[in-house]
Amino acid sequence: MTAAAAFIPASPPPAAARRRLGGARIAGLGILALWTLLGVAILWLLVAGYDGEMIARYLPRILDGVLTTLQLVGLSLVIGAALSIPVAAGRLSANPAIGAVTFAYSYFFRGTPLLAQTFLVYYGAGQFVGFFREIGLWWFFRDAFNCAVLTFALNTAAYQAEILAGAIRSVPRGQWQAAQSLALPRGVTLARIIVPQALITALRPYGNEVVLMIKGSAIASIITVLDLMGQTRYAFSKTYDLQVYLWAAILYLAMVEILRRVWDVLERRLTRHLQRTD
Repeated sequence: MTAAAAFIPASPPPAAARRRLGGARIAGLGILALWTLLGVAILWLLVAGYDGEMIARYLPRILDGVLTTLQLVGLSLVIGAALSIPVAAGRLSANPAIGAVTFAYSYFFRGTPLLAQTFLVYYGAGQFVGFFREIGLWWFFRDAFNCAVLTFALNTAAYQAEILAGAIRSVPRGQWQAAQSLALPRGVTLARIIVPQALITALRPYGNEVVLMIKGSAIASIITVLDLMGQTRYAFSKTYDLQVYLWAAILYLAMVEILRRVWDVLERRLTRHLQRTD
């Protein structure tokens, strides 16, 4: 391209393209206006229906429910992360038997509702009281919180295993070949070369999984766990004030937003060597 050609102005978009752009802009503005009206309506409901006595009476319980939710999600994610490592290894294994078992595990827990899984563990354990008493585990399964942690951990382990296995597969094959040319052991190659690159790819899906677990943790309230949703249901049963659910939604939104911002900082920190510098 010559220097003179570089200054030739670009031709304007066709009329059809301009109409499409105008229609998309109008639709976007309309959706934005609807969300704005919804936000204003929620704010009005909170202000108009504010009950200081109700807030003072039930806020400590709701905040205690937030703490229970964080404990439930935190334990589930940590245990699930530990379980996901062997499951991901099985998904990557060349052994067909191991691959089939880990695929079946992942397929079941990702293909069935978390609510059904929670019921199977909590109510199903009650069908085998004698067996669990004999092996000394009834103390664990009779506690709804423990059953929720176990179910959520098994569920998130399946998702985390798929995230990790997919991220490892995305690492270019040349990385493996370069490590083999240096005679590096397979374990060292995984720990020092493959996994660090895979974790960068998996970071954003991991963040999405944590968000889904925070929102999905509300299911635990159905089996009598007094998490945020459980305490909110208790407060509503005493007051019949819909405002408590609005406050619960705001608290869930706050937890998700804080996590999103923390994840953004973590992602920038871990990928700073990939960012271009002017």
